[in-house]
Amino acid sequence: MTGKADQMKGQAKEVVGDLTGNKDLKSEGTADRRAGDAKEKVGKVEEKVEDVIDKAQDVLHPK
Repeated sequence: MTGKADQMKGQAKEVVGDLTGNKDLKSEGTADRRAGDAKEKVGKVEEKVEDVIDKAQDVLHPK
């Protein structure tokens, strides 16, 4: 599951937990949302690292 999907799932659980007074569901939603945030940030870092590696390879081995 992607970071955005986890964030949306978490937000839905938080809202339902609030509406029903289910603190466990709300907490689970918060955890899901935060996990989604983390996945998204890790994905962005991975992309930047890949870009740096590609640029370094281009410098070391010009085409």
